[in-house]
Amino acid sequence: MGDSGRVSTSARYLDPSGAGGGDAWGAEAAAAGRRGSQRVVEAGEVVAPQPVADLFGIAHGQRVIARRRVMYLDGEPCELTDTYYPVEIARGTGLAGVSRIRGGAVRLLAELGHVGVRAREDVTARMPTGSERAGLALEAGQPVLELTRLTLDDGDRAIQVDVMVMVPRRGQLRYEIGIG
Repeated sequence: MGDSGRVSTSARYLDPSGAGGGDAWGAEAAAAGRRGSQRVVEAGEVVAPQPVADLFGIAHGQRVIARRRVMYLDGEPCELTDTYYPVEIARGTGLAGVSRIRGGAVRLLAELGHVGVRAREDVTARMPTGSERAGLALEAGQPVLELTRLTLDDGDRAIQVDVMVMVPRRGQLRYEIGIG
């Protein structure tokens, strides 16, 4: 992380044992001498947006559990994150509520028997919607990065979809790819 931004490595967000009992976002920021926090603004059962339904392989109109969060770096909003789970995994769990999840959602998923072993990410640049511009405190004309992550278990079942809208001037994505 530089003075004005952050470097994010996606692999740490898939590890249920990471962060020593805290969440990966806070640990990543702290490792760079920064303060990362988040606020869950809503959670519960919703009709899956079409792109999310497609990633889960479910029919249009089916329901999923969604958690909508605002991520902060040193007190400034830097990312809007919507995370989706299949209802048969998340209904009745902490994933369906707005309370903080001890150790993070990935750890809770693992405790429920759902461990992500592979993820696919798609990143696009686009102009923000009005609510995204307001939520991220952007000026007119500033673009956002949208990262969509699909997490799969060892049976290739989709267990989580994250849609993250980020302020590009405040961050850098880093991918480390192993061959073999």
